[in-house]
Order: sequence, then structure tokens, then C-alpha cells
Amino acid sequence: MDPQSQTTSLQRLQNVEKIIVRVLELAGGVMDEMASPSGPRKELVNNHCSEFMKFIKDIQVTLREEIKSACEYRPFEKCDYVPRISNEICYKKLEYVIAQLDEMKQTIEGYRNAA
Repeated sequence: MDPQSQTTSLQRLQNVEKIIVRVLELAGGVMDEMASPSGPRKELVNNHCSEFMKFIKDIQVTLREEIKSACEYRPFEKCDYVPRISNEICYKKLEYVIAQLDEMKQTIEGYRNAA
């Protein structure tokens, strides 16, 4: 891996971190809106949920690309233990995040259906 691609990969992962922060802000905004004494504003909740789901999709795509890219990198031709284990750990983490996001999506859809 050349230094330029490492920088690009690092920048993409830093961008994912920023998007995750935005996703959490959106989720918090929806929760605040749902707890509003005057009731949730449907348009605001729908906009936040749509933006939330778009960002989740972007995060998934970027993380999958980064994991795939990491799988292709082999510092030693015959030794793949470290990248293989690292990728297995990343894969398990990604599975966990996807499961959590699916639960959040179901919760959001439950709120939509209840509205």
C-alpha cells in the first residue's frame, strides 16, 4: 500500500466518523421530537429519518469498501494471518453495527406506523 492510498483510506474512515456523529445527532433530534409535549412534527421526523437512512447506507458502503480494500493488502506474500484476523474482527464489528442499525430502523418504522 502506498502512502497516498493510506491517507485516502484514513480520510474516508475519518469522514465515516463524522457521518456517525451526524447520524447520532439525527437520532437524538427524532427522540427529542417524539418526546415533545405538543407531539412530533411528522415532516421533521420523516426528514430526519430519511437523512438517517441515507447516511447509514453511505456508512455501510464505505466500511464494506474499506474492509474489501484491507483484504486485498498483503504485506508478506505467504503470510496472511494478521490481515485475515483483522478482517474477521472488522467483519464481526460490522455485523454488530448492521444488527444495531436494523433494530434502529425497525424502531423508526414502528414510530412511522404508529403516527
